[in-house]
Amino acid sequence: MKIAIMGYSGSGKSTLAREFAQMYGMDVFHFDAVQFLPGWKVRDEKEKRRMTEEFMDTHTSWVIDGNYSKLCHERRLAEADVIILLLFNRFDCLYRAHRRYRKYKNTTRPDMAEGCNEKFDFEFIKWILWEGRSKRARKRYADVISQYGKKTVVIKNQKQLDRYKKHLANLQDEKIQIFMEES
Repeated sequence: MKIAIMGYSGSGKSTLAREFAQMYGMDVFHFDAVQFLPGWKVRDEKEKRRMTEEFMDTHTSWVIDGNYSKLCHERRLAEADVIILLLFNRFDCLYRAHRRYRKYKNTTRPDMAEGCNEKFDFEFIKWILWEGRSKRARKRYADVISQYGKKTVVIKNQKQLDRYKKHLANLQDEKIQIFMEES
């Protein structure tokens, strides 16, 4: 199985990716860890692309979290069995990002490049509230829905996310039950 998780900053992409990776025994690829080098320096574009292609070439199942349209975007979406768009409202994302900051303050979170301590500054707040929700970003999500609608799940709030995860857990339970009955 291959799962692509996209959405607004602070919506919980990396957390959901880790949960799916654990639930399904898949490897996870966090674009934030590829984007940055220690000290929040941006990695070279060719190197990021090489790392992404190498991961996709060497894994038959994966969870990839992040938007990064320059990093095998079309291939990633075409190969994904499921595309999850986390399109939470800006204030929920801001709250979640601040909660994450409090949890990882002065440390590097597990889905980030080493040496990039969690931050919550004016630039990031501005990104969450306005810049990351540009017309271009909204169009990119609309295009994903338009092109890959049958395999795209749009989640706009925590209640919908909880319901989706419960649905998946029920499917897992059903598969286990069928397996046990057949054994």
